[in-house]
Amino acid sequence: MDIPRIFNVTESAHRIHNPFTPEKLATLGAALRLETGTRVLDLGSGSGEMLCTWARDHGVVGTGIDLSQLFTEQAKRRAEELGVADQVAFIHGDATGYVSDQKAGVAACVGASWIGGGVAGTIALLAQSLGPGGIILIGEPYWRQMPPTEDVARGCLAGSISDFLGLPELLASFGGLGYDVVEMVLADQDSWDRYEAAKWLTMRRWLEANPDDELAKEVRAQLTSEPARYAAYTREYLGWGAFALMAR
Repeated sequence: MDIPRIFNVTESAHRIHNPFTPEKLATLGAALRLETGTRVLDLGSGSGEMLCTWARDHGVVGTGIDLSQLFTEQAKRRAEELGVADQVAFIHGDATGYVSDQKAGVAACVGASWIGGGVAGTIALLAQSLGPGGIILIGEPYWRQMPPTEDVARGCLAGSISDFLGLPELLASFGGLGYDVVEMVLADQDSWDRYEAAKWLTMRRWLEANPDDELAKEVRAQLTSEPARYAAYTREYLGWGAFALMAR
């Protein structure tokens, strides 16, 4: 049970597996006005940076679940490094359908809404683990400018233009599901650069160390094409944000 190996290769050096910098992650934690002892559930927790730094900075406790064995091990090491291993736990597993026995003050899925079959399903899943008055935190792409053609959308690695909404429409859709949007922190082009461009050096170093690996051809193809594709498409057209919601 694991994510496709290509992601374990390209993002192996990442601490944050979304287009957020550490500063933006810290801004999000402060924006949520987290209190000591707040329980956070993080579905698709990656390498655990959100839970670990919020445990250090705000005294939260909680659990993260991620399908990547590599990222889960990295999360456990990060918790030890920051001295918060007694506050947070990380589980290697499939977050699809996961409901916590302990109600959370914040139930999060930041950048992995496929676990619920999309935004609406993921919000419904998170709501099952949320305590009264709690906050759902969801990370999701949106069009920062609408692609002029379907080819441009595919250049952003979307299946079609209809895969994502514009920011106003995305915010309105949360209201349509019965939630108030109470906070948001958005990626910018610099934080997108730090997410995407950091993969390129990782891929190059991996290729140097693993020239005969069966994945080498795929990694080489990505390293060759990704910088230009990203600059032409994702960087210009695709936004990403973390949105805090409370039930009306």
